[in-house]
Amino acid sequence: MARTWLSIRVDLIEGHGERYWPRPGRIFAAVRSHTFKQLAEAIDDAFARWDRSHLQEFTLANQIRLCLPDPDWEIEGEVTEDHRRVRLSRLRPGEQFVYVFDLGDDWAHLCTVGPRRIDPVEALGIQPGKPLPYFGWVTSPTSTVAAGTETMGNRQRHKIRSSPTILRCGRTGGRPASEPGEGSRHDSPAAARSRPRPRRSLPAHPAAEAATGSES
Repeated sequence: MARTWLSIRVDLIEGHGERYWPRPGRIFAAVRSHTFKQLAEAIDDAFARWDRSHLQEFTLANQIRLCLPDPDWEIEGEVTEDHRRVRLSRLRPGEQFVYVFDLGDDWAHLCTVGPRRIDPVEALGIQPGKPLPYFGWVTSPTSTVAAGTETMGNRQRHKIRSSPTILRCGRTGGRPASEPGEGSRHDSPAAARSRPRPRRSLPAHPAAEAATGSES
């Protein structure tokens, strides 16, 4: 099969009031005709999320929000589109965007499109009907910090140097997790709507260190 599929790296930056290090991550194979809603479901499957009643949204580099539209929760001047209808064909190589699951706990992920297309049969052994991960590292935290995953508080004690790769809610993230080739490793919808929503943004020029490895 031709190398026509996208490779999308997803790093979990923070959630439940904590930032994580090493960053749990997955690399997904996805075709351009898949929707952002399908990608969201694949990410939540890969990070073992069982409660899907929470709100979710993507924020693209141009600040367009992709989510389930709600006329009662629109922000003036902000462009919102239905993530069930928008397809991944909108993405370009090297583009970065943010995915947030649960707008109460704010599980925020930095997503990076790989520079080259891939063959899903080579990566997965099959041609799946939806986005599917073909590589991952570090145990995924859910409502608590998982074993082997440090919070930023622990990270400060280990004195691991930080460099900004994503700016979200006025906070700066740290370095991305090690490359795969290196062997690296509830608010209700109503409650979420009742609190102010911060604007999420990405760096104007994404750091090269946040790009995917050679496989992506």
